[in-house]
Amino acid sequence: MTGSSRCSPIGRESMAHKKSHLPEKQCATCGRPFTWRKKWARDWAQVRYCSQRCRRTRRRHAGDGATEKPDP
Repeated sequence: MTGSSRCSPIGRESMAHKKSHLPEKQCATCGRPFTWRKKWARDWAQVRYCSQRCRRTRRRHAGDGATEKPDP
């Protein structure tokens, strides 16, 4: 191949610095922090879980009555 399809190291370094301004939340299941993703742009306000695994885990425990008490 004659064309250069790789990014220069300078480009990669600058990309890492640009992500420092993204909003962050804590997962409702595991408590870990997670950052905004482009696929969540339309409904970031409703995003509560960092992964599908945490989302499934929360749903399973929701029927047990072992989760948080409902707001009065």
